[in-house]
Amino acid sequence: MTESHPQSHPYSALSPDCVLDALDSIGLRGDGRLLALNSYENRVYQVGIEDDKPLVVKFYRPGRWSDDAILEEHAFTQELADAEIPAVPPLALHGTTLHRHAGFRFSVFTRYGGRAPELGDPAVLEWTGRYIGRIHAIGAVKPFAHRPALDIDTFGTEPCAFLQDNDFIPLDLKASYAAISQQALDGVRRAYDRAGELPQLRLHGDCHGGNVLWTDAGPHFVDFDDARMGPAIQDLWMMLSGERAEQMRQMSDILAGYEDFGDFNPRQMHLVEALRTLRLIHYSAWLARRWDDPAFPQAFPWFNTQRYWQDRILELREQVALMDEPPLAI
Repeated sequence: MTESHPQSHPYSALSPDCVLDALDSIGLRGDGRLLALNSYENRVYQVGIEDDKPLVVKFYRPGRWSDDAILEEHAFTQELADAEIPAVPPLALHGTTLHRHAGFRFSVFTRYGGRAPELGDPAVLEWTGRYIGRIHAIGAVKPFAHRPALDIDTFGTEPCAFLQDNDFIPLDLKASYAAISQQALDGVRRAYDRAGELPQLRLHGDCHGGNVLWTDAGPHFVDFDDARMGPAIQDLWMMLSGERAEQMRQMSDILAGYEDFGDFNPRQMHLVEALRTLRLIHYSAWLARRWDDPAFPQAFPWFNTQRYWQDRILELREQVALMDEPPLAI
């Protein structure tokens, strides 16, 4: 589905006064201290509260999710917290976790500190894998009813069509990108065929090191905004980095913890490069869809240049080759 590109982006109305008024509307008195946190899809702020600890408030991108989909994410994170899994659910205030003010929907969270995990440390990877295994044990109990699945159509076919139909790719590269993206999607389909039918479960969906806050007590998982149905490997492969041998060692460390709480079907390893390919395609389309948001040209000035699309074509060629290699051994 093609999203509209209004002349004035909705977030232009989200002033500091609007943020404080939104909190005031649910009985939280801000003290004027606002710190914008690193988020582009939504707008997220750390807010000082009078006579209390700071809180985090998240304003959802208008039109992205339905109320039901947002509340389903909230319910999932609450299930995890109730099971003593270190996820961060929104606070229930006045009987709900989803609030409205001045045309915006927002939620409020307890602020948790932390640092980036040291993913080169085998003990950290095993510890992280253990908690992802626990997340998946809860995620497998029932499906999402209102959130989409991670599949070839939503992360590959549809994003490619959006890019081709909306003139983001330079004319002299359009045919090359169309050809290599179709080759890449064919490779993804072959990888899915090799993996066979796999269980689908509720996932974090965007489980990389930036969404894991590390403390002396271990990890805290944040930002479940991309939670969706999909195969378990989606929440594992983004923890991998480096050359093939290093990735195999890292996956072995992760699974040493993961399999304490659930079985891992090794056929999923056929999907690692396929899921990486889908993420690369989806990422370009995500930037294109958000280009009307003034924050995006400022944060991603290299997008939509001739060099950007040349690099994407080369990247997809590499992925086509990688998807035809044997999967990582574990």
